[in-house]
Amino acid sequence: DLKITPMEFWEESNVLAREHEVDPILAYMKLMLDKARISGKVQISKSAFRKYGKTVDLFKGVKSWFGEINEYAVKKGVKLEHYIISSGLKEMIEGTPINGHVKAIYASSFIYDQHDVAIWPANAVNYTTKTQYLYRINKGIESVTDNLAINEFVAEEDRRIPFSRMIFIGDGSTDVPCMKLVKNQGGHAIAVYSEGKEDSKNYAVRLLRDGRVNFIAEGVYTKNSRMFKYTSSVIDMVSASYRLYSLMKSVTQREGEAEVETLNI
Repeated sequence: DLKITPMEFWEESNVLAREHEVDPILAYMKLMLDKARISGKVQISKSAFRKYGKTVDLFKGVKSWFGEINEYAVKKGVKLEHYIISSGLKEMIEGTPINGHVKAIYASSFIYDQHDVAIWPANAVNYTTKTQYLYRINKGIESVTDNLAINEFVAEEDRRIPFSRMIFIGDGSTDVPCMKLVKNQGGHAIAVYSEGKEDSKNYAVRLLRDGRVNFIAEGVYTKNSRMFKYTSSVIDMVSASYRLYSLMKSVTQREGEAEVETLNI
């Protein structure tokens, strides 16, 4: 709608970021608003962004992925929750077909005036700020404005979703800190590469070689894909690990009760 190619837009955005030492995410958000206002024709309302989201190209199989992987998890006694952490626009993601399948979307967004027109960035999610949302998910803190609870100490066993039970799937450089964090904390990080794009695959291979991810896969989410097979295998492992943990805990409790009874005799 802005009459420029994506490559031209991102080149201009990168120049803006370098010249003014601006965070690249804030730079693209400002440029987006500036270009729209100059054109006088491009809408920058929340509803318009959601409309643009309907045109976003998704990886093959993504639309059916959630239903199929959830069904597999249920059979294994595992409850899956899906979250999106993105440097892209939250409003556009809300317009995609996958919006109804996720528990929460943590992404860049705008403040809107009384006419529903974007006027200022409300949240800018870059490569390092992405990690804070992993901690919010880990501790069960959904509000992005709650800065007190996120910094409170919570014992590992009391955290809502342990890192060891997380699977982080990413396809870009802004995902690397999250990949490394999840992997280092015992979870699983997967680097996705685009079909037919050698540079994309080479980057994923480098992440694997450097120990930043556990696995790489082509961006295909169908039931017979490498992505599905690896993810389902992780679900198997989590299910088995939890059953073992529950068994060990019950045995420990019974032994403790028996010891108390012996002492009371």
